[in-house]
Amino acid sequence: MEVVIYSKNNCPNCEKVKIRLSKYKPQILFLEKDISREDFFKKFPNSKTVPQIIIDDKHIGGYNELE
Repeated sequence: MEVVIYSKNNCPNCEKVKIRLSKYKPQILFLEKDISREDFFKKFPNSKTVPQIIIDDKHIGGYNELE
């Protein structure tokens, strides 16, 4: 399973997602460091929060959608 998490520092839900998906060794991309805000909103135009999770090239959504 390939997991990508778009995250930012000091984000409680980002940390919960990282812990929950850690067994899949996710790629973690940080907002402002690995991806600009502009590119983030182009990639996820309907998403206004982090984390954003992609599993096997399918956009899952954020923390609540993962639950």
